[in-house]
Amino acid sequence: MIQRRNIQWVVVILGFIASQVESLRFDLQSGLTKCIAEDIKSHAMTVGKYQIVNPNEGYPLPDTHKVTVRVTSTYGNTYHQGDNVVEGHFAFEAAEAGDYMTCFFAADHKPPVTLSLDFDWRTGVAAKDWTSVAKKGSVEIMEFELKKILENVKAIHDEMFFLREREAEMQELNRSTNSKMAWMTGLSIFLCLGVAGLQLWHLKTFFEKKKLI
Repeated sequence: MIQRRNIQWVVVILGFIASQVESLRFDLQSGLTKCIAEDIKSHAMTVGKYQIVNPNEGYPLPDTHKVTVRVTSTYGNTYHQGDNVVEGHFAFEAAEAGDYMTCFFAADHKPPVTLSLDFDWRTGVAAKDWTSVAKKGSVEIMEFELKKILENVKAIHDEMFFLREREAEMQELNRSTNSKMAWMTGLSIFLCLGVAGLQLWHLKTFFEKKKLI
């Protein structure tokens, strides 16, 4: 199980309509966990692959060079898990929108060892292997480019609707807040007037008893 303590957080923000995504290489010390977050929209495709870099090329990987990998959604649902592996990959369609976490955990060793990992995570348009599409379909270059543009337009269209929904939610929140503030302001004025009236009545009664008025 991936430990929650000693976690190093790495946040990777990928371009929304990027067509090329470079592989990420990072170091992971034994006994620690490193997590990478990606904001994924609902029903968006995402693919990822990871591999431990062999420190001694041409020789087998040491037994200490293994990691436990877990991919979870913002609600804690697990989409991929690999235990004590040297490489792996995952692919899924996001069921819910939010931050998805890919966490790498290296078991503790004495003396400590440092592992280098290559990690490639693609989401949305970038998750589609356009080279394979072009080869399998034997399409012309122009048609190939048009397909890429169409996917980008669809992605932008979805983003615009998402922003509109967020704007509508914010407007509704503002209206609700303004309405509550108006009620609170009216109630405060009513209470202030009531207290002032009671004070005047009390002073009048006091002065009448003292026969000052």
